[in-house]
Amino acid sequence: MSLKPIERKSLSDAVFDQLSDAIVRGRMAPGSALPSERTLCEMLQVNRGAIREALKRLSQAGLINIQHGGGTTVLDFKRTGNLDLLSQLLYDSDGTIDLKVARSVMEMRAALGPDIARLCARRSTPEIGARLLSLVSAMEGASADLLTLQELAIQFWDVLVRGAENIAYELAFNSLRGTYDALREVLVEVLADELRDRSSYRAIAEAVARGDDLSATHVSRALMEKGTQAIFQVLAALEDVGAGSGEDPASEPATDIGDGPGIGPGIGLAEGHKEDEELS
Repeated sequence: MSLKPIERKSLSDAVFDQLSDAIVRGRMAPGSALPSERTLCEMLQVNRGAIREALKRLSQAGLINIQHGGGTTVLDFKRTGNLDLLSQLLYDSDGTIDLKVARSVMEMRAALGPDIARLCARRSTPEIGARLLSLVSAMEGASADLLTLQELAIQFWDVLVRGAENIAYELAFNSLRGTYDALREVLVEVLADELRDRSSYRAIAEAVARGDDLSATHVSRALMEKGTQAIFQVLAALEDVGAGSGEDPASEPATDIGDGPGIGPGIGLAEGHKEDEELS
């Protein structure tokens, strides 16, 4: 039997998770007013400090607009949010993967990868080239162990993105990696052909080492295309299954704020909230 450790959250984390989920799942529509702090305290059975901290985080995430003296309104996160929301959007409330979000992540990965390799080759140093070649040697010695190859590939791209010296790409990579980490075990078999293509990884490393940005771009694009197409095939198959059952596997019907897991003292807030408060 496989068990996972119980996640212990502070009150503000639990409030943030519940409110942000209600917003991104459409249970709180853009432009709607958020209940007052006092009302939220009563609904969620937590103290005002936890509410204020959660609201601050929601504002920083681009999910709400706080107007002092004028109330708090829900924003359209697709226009005001940032990449940090990807990990949350990746899973529906029932724990299933949102296929549209998964496709979006892979499309962004395929778009950024070649240009990251290009910039890294253009700005490469001997140290970066040596680190990439060392990782490729480790991949070549990893035999058919896909999990090891996957970890080494992540390290390989981490070196590339740091070597690109582009802060926007670095931050985007951090967010994508957080989302990718949540899917590691699911993706490892799907990406098998890409992970086993050690010759392409070596070609990229050698191109970066000699400052050949055109070759680095071309080879990295071809390499990532292998994984991208494999994942798209899996996503298409899952969508066909959903279509055959009459359900849309990539969408969830919007409900009122009070329906389902909307705002309320559940989802880890009522049960044990006193214990959590002592930990916070």
